[in-house]
Amino acid sequence: MTAVDEKPGSAQRRPRARRESRVASVYTALTAWLSRPLADFHLVLALTGLLTSIGIVMVLSASSVASINQAGSGVYSIFKKHLVFVISGAVVFWIGLRVPLRRTRLLSPAAMLGCVALLLLVLTPLGSAGGGAQRWFVLGPFSFQPVEFTKVALALWGAHMLVTKQSVLHQWRHLLVPVVPVALLVFALVMAQPNLSGTITLGVVLMSLLWFAGAPKRLFGVLAAGGVAGALVLALTASYRLSRVLSFLSPDSDTSDAAYQATQAKYALADGGLFGKGLGQGPSKWSYLPNVQNDFIFAVIGEELGFVGCVVVIGLFVGLAIVGLRTATRNLDPWIRIVAGTLTVFTVSQAGINIGYVVGLLPVTGVTLPLISAGGTSIWVTMFLMGLLANAARHEPESVAALRSQGPGKFGRLLRLPAPEVYRPPTKRRPRPAAATPKRDRPSARASRTAQTADRRRTNVRTGSRGIRRPNT
Repeated sequence: MTAVDEKPGSAQRRPRARRESRVASVYTALTAWLSRPLADFHLVLALTGLLTSIGIVMVLSASSVASINQAGSGVYSIFKKHLVFVISGAVVFWIGLRVPLRRTRLLSPAAMLGCVALLLLVLTPLGSAGGGAQRWFVLGPFSFQPVEFTKVALALWGAHMLVTKQSVLHQWRHLLVPVVPVALLVFALVMAQPNLSGTITLGVVLMSLLWFAGAPKRLFGVLAAGGVAGALVLALTASYRLSRVLSFLSPDSDTSDAAYQATQAKYALADGGLFGKGLGQGPSKWSYLPNVQNDFIFAVIGEELGFVGCVVVIGLFVGLAIVGLRTATRNLDPWIRIVAGTLTVFTVSQAGINIGYVVGLLPVTGVTLPLISAGGTSIWVTMFLMGLLANAARHEPESVAALRSQGPGKFGRLLRLPAPEVYRPPTKRRPRPAAATPKRDRPSARASRTAQTADRRRTNVRTGSRGIRRPNT
């Protein structure tokens, strides 16, 4: 049949069929790659590296003016400090990746106890106060917040306690105690600093622990109602928190006071447009937007890289959420499942809170953007939990089988990673036998023999020596 004899519309259907074929082939190749062993491990490494690289570039672009404004500092002072934390954070990432997860679980109670002690000490004169809060320890040129370490310790220890009591979690007493009371104690110590953003993220950790442990759904309704009530009380008891809430509810009422940062962040995002003004060309860092390299670095991304840059960053965090939850569902060890899911939700929700208040969907809380915002303690903690997540990805059953049969692979040899342990479920205890009769109630062997001999004699008397019963006379 010639081209003239073809049916009308067939020429338009052929390009569409080719496009559908290409999409199907790409989907098949992607599905095949994701089904390979260690795919989640490689994805965690790639996502961590990409987010950290974006953070290095954006901190370099956003912190130059703030570095100049600091007395006696050069133009790269904040960037150099951030780079030091990233390099040391890479070592922390390697530690979280290399230490066996069984040992990490065994150390979690001691880590939780140490973090509670640090939260107590930071409220003493040993802690450093600044900006109306006392939440830092200062060691020479560096400072750290113990609440950042407490978030990871609560996730590890809480998962340990919930898995230890897994067989009795259907009872409310065992489900809530001791995880919830200890978490409430930590909340109180953090709010005494005060630190509302730290309390919010700790609340996310607690909710995630209970969710992945299989708590009843009605419990989350009670916890959510309690969280909302607590937030209202905290907002009404402090004037600066109340001003933030009121500025969020009516941002156009006073754009020069409490709503100044949120308003300037929206202006920066609007100026960026689709492709942005160019890397390093954003004007918001020239004292228009305070703390631009910390809490509002996403506004600089939108201003200099545009809507496309914002979509890339959000897409990377969405990918991290998918990979982390996939790692949690593919593991057999219940402790690894709870830890992987909790750390994933904690990291992604922290990013969601930061992006939410930058774009005006949430009140400003001061939560940093993980792996991107400038900072010391947050970089260390996020790199450590990313190492734990990568370690959990190496403990998936297919990954364990591949690593123990085919060797550690390129990354394993380069990073000197030990082979993951095979998960062996705990053996079920056999039911105890019935309690034996007490010794004092048991007849002695001699008495038993005497009784048996007497019975035989009575029988012989009645039946005779051959066992034939005699007639009665």
